[in-house]
Amino acid sequence: MAGSEPAAVPDTAAVRPVFAAGCVLWRRAGAVGQIELALVHRPKYDDWSFPKGKLKRGEEARQAAVREVLEETGMTCALGDELPTRHYLAQGRPKEVRYWAAEATGGSFVPNREVDRLGWLPPAAAADRLTADSDRELVAALLRTLS
Repeated sequence: MAGSEPAAVPDTAAVRPVFAAGCVLWRRAGAVGQIELALVHRPKYDDWSFPKGKLKRGEEARQAAVREVLEETGMTCALGDELPTRHYLAQGRPKEVRYWAAEATGGSFVPNREVDRLGWLPPAAAADRLTADSDRELVAALLRTLS
């Protein structure tokens, strides 16, 4: 159409962020003081990350974190300290993910459409396997809270 203006590209500052929550899930392993961290593999993105997901309408972040751990790993957990919040762009929208330290208290993993693998790794190996560099700071933050 002659004289039409192109559609404006939304300014990311004006776009409502996507709010999500997750956990750095851990369990005691081997000798006294040793732990393992749970990482999930998402086939859609072919990545390794911590369990996380979007908040449902009216859901508190803490509730969402526990729900996402159960949905993605099959594990129940006890929330501990809050860890650093991550901010990044996801599909062009700002995303805010709040994380908590969470000790696994039971359950078992069953592969599903969203998560096809669960890995329990010592902290250094988990940090190496994480796809997003920024997730590595969460490993260090968890270790500080547990010391």
